[in-house]
Amino acid sequence: MPIIITEPAIGHGAGLLGVLFDQPLGQALSSSKGETGRAVPPNMTALGGFKTENGSWGALAGHHRTWNNDQWRYLGGLGKADMQFDYYGISGQPRGYRLDGIGLLQQLMMRAGDSNWFVGPRYVWLQATPSFANGWPADLEGRPVPETRIGRLGLVVEHDTRDNIFTPRSGHFLEGEVVAARPALGGTTRYEQFNLRGFNWSPIGSSYVLGLRGDLQSTRGDVPFFALPYLKLRGLPALRYQDRNTAVAEAELWWQATPRWSLLGFVGAGRAWGRKQDFTEVNTVHAAGAGFRYLIAKQLGIHAGVDIARGPEGTVLYLQVGSPWR
Repeated sequence: MPIIITEPAIGHGAGLLGVLFDQPLGQALSSSKGETGRAVPPNMTALGGFKTENGSWGALAGHHRTWNNDQWRYLGGLGKADMQFDYYGISGQPRGYRLDGIGLLQQLMMRAGDSNWFVGPRYVWLQATPSFANGWPADLEGRPVPETRIGRLGLVVEHDTRDNIFTPRSGHFLEGEVVAARPALGGTTRYEQFNLRGFNWSPIGSSYVLGLRGDLQSTRGDVPFFALPYLKLRGLPALRYQDRNTAVAEAELWWQATPRWSLLGFVGAGRAWGRKQDFTEVNTVHAAGAGFRYLIAKQLGIHAGVDIARGPEGTVLYLQVGSPWR
């Protein structure tokens, strides 16, 4: 699969992703529905890399697997990246920095009986070296260190009724996570984080689908500046609106114009607060846009297309494969 990157935070770029499925996908989906009455996510192994015009690059490997008719779900990944970002800080003025790091993800989820609830641990380890070309910003607490390590363990609870993991058209996905980062877990920092996110897709008649999204993240403790939550909305550069707490709401309306072609519009808003201003003092950031989708893989239910979004910094074009909400 080709990767086309249009993220304004790192510039335009490209990459390649290879995905191996353990059996023909149409066969996997049909057989799983016959046994359990629900579509079991396929087992997948992925390997890929990318590079962008500002010099950022990365490589990753990942694996997703289920056992016992989707009673157990495993997700694991390893990545290496050398990224060029902007840090905005309290002043709101961009300061370029480089983040060179390697990261690991391990997650194991267990279904609660025959329900749609899942619970399990998620472990993340990251070793990163941040460096600023023009010196360490004055508004960052502490002194620059040659290397930062994050070792964090979270308890995750999910409720998943999506009809498709790639491009859902009905159902919902809810996830709550309580996180603790500690030196005993392989890090050099100590902090806590709480994450709550939810997506819902509701068919309206035979031609429309209304999607709703909410995302709340809150941190406390010694959180590295590059690991702080940020507003994730189409139209906003990654890491542009970043603070100890973030809240996002977004809505999307699909119109299925033909069996394969769809048009959509979306609007979202969010706030980031905590270091110098509280929730009622910060400004709400808005973004909106429109796009189209084409049913590129019928057996998988994967739609691909283009979104054009406008935020406070200008207009951004995104190439989408599957749902933009992850």
